[in-house]
This record gives sequence, C-alpha cells and structure tokens, in this order.
Amino acid sequence: MTPFIEGTFSNKFKGLDRYETSARPLGRLSRNLPSTIFYSRLLLGPLQWLCRRAAKGQCDDAAWVHASVAVTEILEGIGSRVFIEGLRHATEFEGPCVYVANHMSTLETFMLPGILRPIRPVTFVVKKSLTTMPFFGPVMRSRDPIVVGRTNPREDLTAVLDGGVERLARGISIIVFPQSTRSLVFDEQHFNTIGVKLARKADVPVVPLALKTDAWGQGKKIKEFGKIKPLPVHYHFGNALRIRGNGKEEHQHICEFIRSNLEHWQKEDGINQPDSE
Repeated sequence: MTPFIEGTFSNKFKGLDRYETSARPLGRLSRNLPSTIFYSRLLLGPLQWLCRRAAKGQCDDAAWVHASVAVTEILEGIGSRVFIEGLRHATEFEGPCVYVANHMSTLETFMLPGILRPIRPVTFVVKKSLTTMPFFGPVMRSRDPIVVGRTNPREDLTAVLDGGVERLARGISIIVFPQSTRSLVFDEQHFNTIGVKLARKADVPVVPLALKTDAWGQGKKIKEFGKIKPLPVHYHFGNALRIRGNGKEEHQHICEFIRSNLEHWQKEDGINQPDSE
C-alpha cells in the first residue's frame, strides 16, 4: 500500500472527469491465480489495516479512502482495467446528493469511497448483517451508515427516509442501491424508487450511477468471497437531477441510464468471459 498520510485523501481520482487504468504487464501468478492473489493482498493489506484502525476507533474518512483506493490498485494489479466516466457530474453542484446505482457485487462498496469521499462526505444504505460481521463490522459502523433489516419493507423505507434526511441535512451524501440484492442483470421491476423519494423529501439532487463490477463474483456459500476475474470494471455518473412532481420521470431516466450503459458495456467487453482459474 502507498504510505498513509494522516488526514490526507488519496489523489488518485482527484479533479478527474474520466479515469482509465493504464495498460501494464502482469506477473505469472496474477495471470494464472487472480483470486488467490487478490484475496491474499486484500486480506493482508488494506482490509486488515483498516479493521485494526476501526477496532481502535481510528477509522476516519482519510483512512477509509486510503484503503478503498488500495483495493482498486490491487484489482488493477491482477489485470482488471477500471474505467470511470462523468465524474464531473458529481462535482458540479454544492451540497450533498443521493447517488442511485445498480448493485452488482461487493466491489462497488469497496471502491466507491475512494472515488466519492474526496468530493464530499458520503455514506451507504446497508443491510444490518454488514454492520455485525467480524472484523469488518466496526469499519462499516464507523461510517454512520443507514441500516436496514431487509425483512420489513415499511420499516426499511422509514429508516432510509428519516435517516437519509437527517444525514443529508448534515451535508452527508447517501449511496443507495435500490435493488433487493446484488445481481448481474438489471431488472427494473426490482429497482425501487427509494432513492428518488429520499432526494425529493430532502430536496437534494440525485445522481444516477451505472456500474459493472462482475470482476468480483458472488461466492456460493459466502457471497462476499466469490471468484475474481480480470474483467473490465465500469462506473458512469450521469447528470444530476432535481426531482419534480412525484419523481416518476426521474426514476425512469435513472433506469434507462443504467440499462443503456450495461448494454453498451456488455457488447464492448463481451458477455461470455472465459474463466481465469
């Protein structure tokens, strides 16, 4: 990992609208054993480092960003190329916002802090189990997330609206994944309107975010530990939207933005990718 400077954010994505991983040669182990190399470097590097700081109450925003960027660089080190587009759309207004994105894998929860926190304070809407996990639980709790149980939709809606409005009033932006679970396929029927409702209630912009992060697969027994493939990773931020009326048009715009980007990336990168291990 790059040496950590207390209180200083990484500048890997600072001031950029677009980011693209430079082509680089790979070692034999990274080419042949991407999952093994990725998880060993992740667990013995940024994850262990951040968990130790969280246990001591030292997991501040700068440390969170530092570990997040380190995860991105580990992924790049096993051959995945990262592409970020439209980052200017997250910087062209003052104050907090609601980022509304599809949810594909564990990867986006690790990478987005390094991309977005240097712009403005941010946290996630997360399921309760992520805040009670061994080691990583203290990290997640330190981020002041909005916690939902995923068993009672009405209670979850209240938690997101009330907790979201309170955090947005404090200048903290919210990342929302409206899908019920992580999925490689975007299904509008399972993409609810909670992000738009929150932005409307708090009177803040909503920023659409399309992402493709299937480089980190889902595990059969433990979802967070799936197969790692050196596939391209994409993030595309859309124009910030102000919610007018009931938000139906804005929600439809977000869905179409995500759908069209995914279709483009699937054609560009190839849908059927060969196994790497």
